[in-house]
Amino acid sequence: MKTIFDQNVLSELQLRIDHLSPQATAAWGKMNTYQMLRHCILSERMFLGDNEYKRLFIGRLFGKVALKGILKNDNPLKENQPTHPAFKITGQGDIVPLKNNWKTLLERYSTISPDELAGFLHPFFGAMTRDQIGQYVYKHTDHHLRQFKA
Repeated sequence: MKTIFDQNVLSELQLRIDHLSPQATAAWGKMNTYQMLRHCILSERMFLGDNEYKRLFIGRLFGKVALKGILKNDNPLKENQPTHPAFKITGQGDIVPLKNNWKTLLERYSTISPDELAGFLHPFFGAMTRDQIGQYVYKHTDHHLRQFKA
């Protein structure tokens, strides 16, 4: 399964980010390109340990099962999945600095030590291993790049 910790996968994702356009229309969902980029930046900052979010009650009930289902194969994430309220973005703006910020955050996965990810607690899925983080970050990134055909 693909993971953000694979340098070839990271490079491919960064190239796809470069192809994002402010005029791109989402194939599903309500976000525009700017909102998607801000959403993904917040997600990376969470996984990298820059931000923490309170655990959602529904996640305590179903998070582990949902994560297992998502990571059981190479299938992409399903369209129109719910998101944590803190990751719902509004507004518009310049996407160029956001694209660069996202690529820089993704690059941090190549230098982060396993110890820095130990004890990570996702607000929906709960505790995640380094391997689960790597696979999920790839799938989440791929999901949104496919959403905007990049």
